[in-house]
Amino acid sequence: MIRLDDLGLFERTAALGSFSNAAREADLLPGQVSAAIQRLERELDVRLFARSTRSLRLTAEGEQYLPYAREVLAVLREGRERLRGEEDALQGLLQIAVPSDLGRNVLLPWLTDFREAHPKLSLRLFFSDQLADVFRDPVDIAIRYGVAESASYVVLPLAEENRRVLVAAPEYLARHGRPRSLDDLAAHHCLLYALGGRVYDKWVFPVRGEKKQIAVSGSLVCDDADVARRWAVDGRGIAYKSWIDVCADVRAGRLEVLLPEQRGEAAPLNLVCPHRKQFFPAIRRLHAALKERVDALMDRLPA
Repeated sequence: MIRLDDLGLFERTAALGSFSNAAREADLLPGQVSAAIQRLERELDVRLFARSTRSLRLTAEGEQYLPYAREVLAVLREGRERLRGEEDALQGLLQIAVPSDLGRNVLLPWLTDFREAHPKLSLRLFFSDQLADVFRDPVDIAIRYGVAESASYVVLPLAEENRRVLVAAPEYLARHGRPRSLDDLAAHHCLLYALGGRVYDKWVFPVRGEKKQIAVSGSLVCDDADVARRWAVDGRGIAYKSWIDVCADVRAGRLEVLLPEQRGEAAPLNLVCPHRKQFFPAIRRLHAALKERVDALMDRLPA
């Protein structure tokens, strides 16, 4: 008979890529995880992993079996949560991946307040601008800009109308002047962002129903969106940021919106999770709590 604990260790080993990582996450010894996988393989009469001294990878049979293991584990967890009831279900561990800037400066106090309102719930937060995979990474949900392309995900909107805005500090504008058109950006110090080795030096704007690309340049490049915002506040150049990321700085006078008549690129904010997890009470309640807070920020978005 297949043990559920063995099934869970198989799923986490596949996601993390090694017995050692799965053991560390489960507070077990690597040998215990290896033994669990061997028991599961004997029950199924197949090899789930191809092992060598340097690598561990799923076999073809393991790749085929993994979605079924995930589905079984998700169904059992959902049933457990339903039996506990809506209120009692807000306990256990909820693991959330968030973008660096948004996470540190906007979401962190909201998530902390949510945890305080539900003392039986534990949160584990992962701050990164890299897109988390809610199947492979040890997270339950990801909060991210843009729309998930995979049909395996469900997207719960938080700010569908959010968009990017051009911003700069009053100090920068006093020294270098204010751009009067999109084309003027080429003559300014622009703060560039890099992700996955790609530098985003072509900023996109909707103009008369089409996308207009503006090539920009600057001597400051970072792979952390929070750093770009900090540089902008420090008067180092012009940033092209999500309104949600910079609205507090704009309201406080640390940044000014440039070319307010020009709409920026759409940057919808969503909560992303596997389809079945959207029914977990903790996720539904968190989505509702965050959306209420985000709606208040969107009311101040420049027209």
